[in-house]
Amino acid sequence: MFSLVGLPDTAVREAKERVRAAISSAGFRFPYRRITVNLAPADIPKMGSAYDLPIALGVLAAAGEIEPAASGVVALGELALDGTIRSVRGGLGAAITGRAEGLPCLLPATSAAEASLVGGADVRGVRSLAHAVAVALGEDPGIRPSPVRAAVVTEHRADLAEVRGQSAARRALEIAAAGGHHLLFHGPPGCGKTLMARCLPGILPTLTDDERLDVARAWSAAGRRLAAGDHPPFRSPHHSATVAALVGGGSGVPVPGEMTLAHHGVLFLDEIGEFPAHLLNTLRQPIEAGEVHIARKGVSVTFPCDVQLVGATNLCPCGHHEDGSGRCKCSPGAIERYRRRLSGPLVDRFDMRVSVARVEADDLLGPGGEASESVTGRVASARQIQRDRGCLNRNLGRGALDCLPWESAAADLLRSALDRLDLTARGWDRVRKVARTIADLGGDEVVGEAHVAEALAFRGRL
Repeated sequence: MFSLVGLPDTAVREAKERVRAAISSAGFRFPYRRITVNLAPADIPKMGSAYDLPIALGVLAAAGEIEPAASGVVALGELALDGTIRSVRGGLGAAITGRAEGLPCLLPATSAAEASLVGGADVRGVRSLAHAVAVALGEDPGIRPSPVRAAVVTEHRADLAEVRGQSAARRALEIAAAGGHHLLFHGPPGCGKTLMARCLPGILPTLTDDERLDVARAWSAAGRRLAAGDHPPFRSPHHSATVAALVGGGSGVPVPGEMTLAHHGVLFLDEIGEFPAHLLNTLRQPIEAGEVHIARKGVSVTFPCDVQLVGATNLCPCGHHEDGSGRCKCSPGAIERYRRRLSGPLVDRFDMRVSVARVEADDLLGPGGEASESVTGRVASARQIQRDRGCLNRNLGRGALDCLPWESAAADLLRSALDRLDLTARGWDRVRKVARTIADLGGDEVVGEAHVAEALAFRGRL
């Protein structure tokens, strides 16, 4: 008898057949007596085929077929019937565990390449069960993987030189990149909202080593083969996405959604007015907290989602409302229903709400604007100022904002804007954060009246 206990799913229960065949194929004697494998802790569901290799090593060590020292490793891998080892998800987590325990980590070759991103981990690739036994006993060094440097940015990153005109929107994009601020573009179709949003990853600083590892862990948890690159991830889900696809979830053990795949990067919601209202409202709490909590019966997980939210929308179903062309034929009721999808609390969470006008012929026929490469230098300088301060301006708390130096004229302008622009307490803080970023871009230590005025201009009403 070969029993598996500890809430295994179908794939885990079938491991006993794969393990039995792989042990025989590897030239070892399978112990024909009662075998019980306990997957502890028993109250957490076990899913997938990654348990095959550790189960096989444990069975062989317990039966005396190999030295007990062979079980002193961290191992993951799916066993084929001929004893070869196939790739599985979770290699990064295994490498982190191995580093914490001071143990070698045995993984399939492809998973080992991803896990090599974990600095200080002793990661070794293995081809088969027999090879894994030799590596575990110290008879073979295993396959030393090369670090994966593939970029998670799977979409084309546009260059700001492709944008014609739109000087105000370009300026807003630079400020948003410098401070990590949430940004909402609104305007008629074809004016460049989507193009400018896709330029944002190209002007953001590259990821640090810790951020690169965080992104790789998020992608690995979602079962994605692409690990981590130097550039921040950019995700642009379609408006037909489900709640589980956007924030995480699914049947069984929850898996990360688009918000987590965009961790330390950009989540772009194009045509945000087409997204269902209930779906947009699920973003409100994760945007503030930087993490999303998924609770299911018997299991609760927390996924990181420290993202920069960028949205693009029209102001009516046809998109031509208030563009000056007179082509909009939408009824007032249709316009109101369209705008109602963006709730007030969600709109209030956008630090900057920028109106993008229709591009004129002279701008289209003229030369392109400043390239992303030159803008990146200014953004990197502003980010360095914020790192020295302790965090991105987007994450500054009210107490930290109060302690920063402000000109008296700037404070007076903010005070008058509270009533004149009907700012909420959240909006007041967000204006101050944007003003601080504008000052950082200019290299100014004190936030002045001009910085606050520009920040207020970028917080226009829809």
